[in-house]
Amino acid sequence: MNTIAVRDYLLGLQTRIIDALQAADGKPFLRDAWTREPGDRLTGDGITRLIEEGDLFERGGCNFSHVRGATMPLSATQHRPDLAGAPFEAQGVSLVLHPRNPHVPTVHMNVRLFAALPAGREAVSWFGGGMDLTPIYGYEADAVHFHRANRAALAPFGADLYPRFKRWCDEYFFLKHRTEPRGIGGVFFDDFAEGGFDNGFALMRAVGDAFLDAYLPIIERRRDTSYGERERDFQAYRRGRYVEFNLVWDRGTHFGLHSGGRTEAILMSMPPLARWRYDWQPEPGSAEARLYSDFLRPRDWADEPEAR
Repeated sequence: MNTIAVRDYLLGLQTRIIDALQAADGKPFLRDAWTREPGDRLTGDGITRLIEEGDLFERGGCNFSHVRGATMPLSATQHRPDLAGAPFEAQGVSLVLHPRNPHVPTVHMNVRLFAALPAGREAVSWFGGGMDLTPIYGYEADAVHFHRANRAALAPFGADLYPRFKRWCDEYFFLKHRTEPRGIGGVFFDDFAEGGFDNGFALMRAVGDAFLDAYLPIIERRRDTSYGERERDFQAYRRGRYVEFNLVWDRGTHFGLHSGGRTEAILMSMPPLARWRYDWQPEPGSAEARLYSDFLRPRDWADEPEAR
């Protein structure tokens, strides 16, 4: 289990992504390097990269962390109860971007390695990650492109992985209390150890390396689309759903908060502004209504014809 190679890859991935995002936005991302010393609930280090009030991104971040803890939190052992209470090591890169223009979709990406270190037993490691797209105003071309990029990234590892991870993404990023998807999905995987460490590491790299090709063309296609107060208002309303999911259902958020992680970095995923209304419904036939009727439902996007 070569965790040093994983760390080197993740740091390089963060740098590549930040360089591309800074070039797209035109403004620099803040850099906050941090260390947790022995005696804290977690030890380790990381680098937080954050932008607020950018030209393209109203708020966003891409964070690296590499931590160790004495006891695995419950949120990390739901599928592995035999490892409850074991020491652990976790490292990963997590990204969330909230664009200013409502026609540019919000995006989330994460790749990670988790290792449990039970006393008297060999370390047990697994990989996780994925990426998903959350449009405010839906465009078929964006959904098709994003899903095809994910399918291409996973293709070398078997034709079954993309449909499997897509279904997992559709099921995971779902607001059960709203009976509503968070967005149009992508891919999601967790507890992945098939084929051993080297295969899992290669798959994680494939997903991480696919992110910029999956998202940057969508930015360039939509960033100059005109919008007004109506679109910004709907954006704030839909961002409320993002907040609900992350605080109520997201295992990564729960793990970070329950394990003693850095709260400011964990809540980097929150949008700068959000809004709630009582039992609001979009006007029938509107662009807002089309998000619900055409996009917030499972579709085999990668197999659909391209549209504008």
